[in-house]
Amino acid sequence: MDSRRDFLKKTSLFAGLTTVANMVPPSLLKAMSIEPTPGSSYKDAEHVVFLMQENRSFDHAYGALKGVRGFNDPRVLKQQNGLPIWFQTNKQGQTYAPFRLDIKNSKITWMGSLPHSWTDMVGARNKGKMDTWLEAKKAARAYEHMPLTMGYFDRKDIPFYYALADAFTICDQHFCSTLTGTSSNRTSFWSGAVRENPHDEKSLPHVFNGQIDYKNVGWKTYPERLEEAQIPWKVYQNELSLPVGFKDEEDDWLANFTDNSLEFFKQYKVRFHPAHMAFLRKQLADLPQEINHLEAKLPKDEQEQKLLVTKKETLVKVQEAIKTWNEQGFAALSDFEKNIHKRAFVTNEADPDYHKVEQIDYDDAGVKRQMVVPKGDILYQFRADVANGKLPMVSWLVAPCRFSDHPGSPWHGAWYISEILDILTKNEEVWKKTIFVLTYDESDGYFDHQSPFVPPHSQRPYTGKTSAGINTATEFSGIDPKAPQEEGKDSPIGLGFRVPMVIASPWTKGGYVNSQIFDHTSCLQFLEHFIAAKTGKVIKETNISTWRREVCGDLTSAFRPANEQAVQLKPLERNKFIESIYAAQFKPLPGNFSAISEQQLQQANKTGKFNEFLPSQEPGTKLANALPYQHEVNLVQLANGQLEMHFAAGKTLFGSKSAAGAFQVYAPGTFKLAKLDKSEEVTMNQWNFCVIPGDQISYQWPLADFVADYYLLQCYGANGFFRSFKGGKQASGLNIKVSPELLNIKMATGNVLVNLLADRDLKVELKDNAYGNATKTISLKKGKSSQLIVPTKQSGAWYDFTLTIQGNSIFAYQYAGRIETGKNSISDPLMGRV
Repeated sequence: MDSRRDFLKKTSLFAGLTTVANMVPPSLLKAMSIEPTPGSSYKDAEHVVFLMQENRSFDHAYGALKGVRGFNDPRVLKQQNGLPIWFQTNKQGQTYAPFRLDIKNSKITWMGSLPHSWTDMVGARNKGKMDTWLEAKKAARAYEHMPLTMGYFDRKDIPFYYALADAFTICDQHFCSTLTGTSSNRTSFWSGAVRENPHDEKSLPHVFNGQIDYKNVGWKTYPERLEEAQIPWKVYQNELSLPVGFKDEEDDWLANFTDNSLEFFKQYKVRFHPAHMAFLRKQLADLPQEINHLEAKLPKDEQEQKLLVTKKETLVKVQEAIKTWNEQGFAALSDFEKNIHKRAFVTNEADPDYHKVEQIDYDDAGVKRQMVVPKGDILYQFRADVANGKLPMVSWLVAPCRFSDHPGSPWHGAWYISEILDILTKNEEVWKKTIFVLTYDESDGYFDHQSPFVPPHSQRPYTGKTSAGINTATEFSGIDPKAPQEEGKDSPIGLGFRVPMVIASPWTKGGYVNSQIFDHTSCLQFLEHFIAAKTGKVIKETNISTWRREVCGDLTSAFRPANEQAVQLKPLERNKFIESIYAAQFKPLPGNFSAISEQQLQQANKTGKFNEFLPSQEPGTKLANALPYQHEVNLVQLANGQLEMHFAAGKTLFGSKSAAGAFQVYAPGTFKLAKLDKSEEVTMNQWNFCVIPGDQISYQWPLADFVADYYLLQCYGANGFFRSFKGGKQASGLNIKVSPELLNIKMATGNVLVNLLADRDLKVELKDNAYGNATKTISLKKGKSSQLIVPTKQSGAWYDFTLTIQGNSIFAYQYAGRIETGKNSISDPLMGRV
């Protein structure tokens, strides 16, 4: 491992405090330089390594990255007042937009985290309105006057992470599994569930950390299934979070930050951990002496009396615990129980310094400073297993707090990730057979602009609809009558907000973006697929619900064969002058934010020019993965006073790889919503839909329930899929169907096919909104139909056009998205402003 001083240097570099932001670290250059085996694919890999880091939203970390659905999203959700949801307003009427936090010139990385629990996650989503972030995610009292939730970093702040995305494949439609904090998302990551009985809606959903952490939950996990199938696996960490005798500073640098959720499952019997049992024995020996010492000190002050009581209580607990948690008890376990315990809790015990930290001195621009760092190698056992050819087929890495990227710690995670890449690429033959997946558990309190896809409730038709046979009741929390009102609120459990995911491997090089919907269960679904391909063994995670399995992909669309890996990252010169991240704690508070006045907002809303208030996303496009989406959404106005929307997910183009369609439909105005027992007027109401491949569903809205004298429905899907249907309550006389143009049932041209049918004489105009196609005017006779082709070759299969009717000032149907052909393309040129 590096010397302590090298560690400091690398940490500073990768944290981003360098005068050159567009650097490429050596670890990435090495990984990029290793060519995959000719003719190979990801199915030829032998190792899959997962690292789940902590608490960063997608926009917060990557909203400014070129080619992803970030700050330039041209079809962002708008609020009822017409403002994009970039503009968040608090109870005082102050409005703020996203602002750069500036990791170098402010102390933001030392200011701790924002609220990130079930209550405030559900609050920020606000039934899909996404408009209460400033209140739901308000900072701690010392910083509550700051709109920190709207803060973000860019390439200047975290260049390593941007270089990582430029080198490999970033997933910009990757959501955390649950609208919760850490533990529920991590149990989803390892087990696909948050309930003891995952398919029983009456089984209590575990949506708070306190319901999971060391609570001996018991539902089955995927590592157990791997063990049953004799698939090699391990979870690596320096040390567990179970008490082993660490003090605060040691715990932050050395323990796993309670991020290995297998510690909380009773079947893993974590308290047999050798370091914990040794700690119990030490307490059993030390506590009586400490108690005697305190009792001998007379008279006792109040603090000493409390300490004495605490130590006596602790001694009783230790005496009781040691009766069960001892070597004899472990020896009595079955071989299976011993094996899953040992594999889940691999630590660096072979390193004599793995429980030690040390203090080093360093010079910060002429100022002498001190800091604490680990004395041992926190990746010791992982490094040894890779070097000795013992890396298992499946492994998970769990970082200590200081390396976890949690906002409560500095951004040392870049060093940790870089070190992992160094380890995996030291032997080129290892890297040629390895897939490394970097993901994040949840979004902390940081804003993300994309409303997460959630299911409708199966027993509540007013919430939307799914294909037949999908029961979504278990995807809802239900109302807990024993919980406080705010905590007991009924809500979809997930998906949660977007979080970063980067997949690094020989088959994901080249700086691609993948825009298929993923969540934490996608990692399990990938393992199902990968292991079946490698071994023929079917190891299905049966905890994953049908809805989640349909909506969330299995990551395979992110991989390309070896012969498609020609794109290379050019090495860039790196400035050797490096400033330490530790100096940032002595910098001022973030201050580059200001409230936007009502007058400014009204003017921007009137002109549609919001850019002066918004972050600047890097211009340009990324190469983009082909996606297995064959989706259509169309609206018809029925003679009975109903609007009927049709949702379809085809499977002719992509066969068994075809993915379901997940859609959100909004009524931006006021709508009379008929629930099961009452009717109420709502604004910005959201309905949710899921249609499985090969199926189509429809849903109706009564025209009379739109309070305004017109209707407006807007539909959002994955990867910028968008429909906006606006019209008067009198029939327009025009029926429109928009779909991919097909050469045959198995091949799409990439163009858009527009079918028009009129029940009266009409003149229809098709106007391109983004990609330079000429406006077309079509004269339709009563009862006649017409077909139009919208070409997309020049825009990489992206389209955005609006259909209007001459003489009808209200009618406007907008269609936008990307036609999938099975071939790789580019990210949205409109988003890239090219």
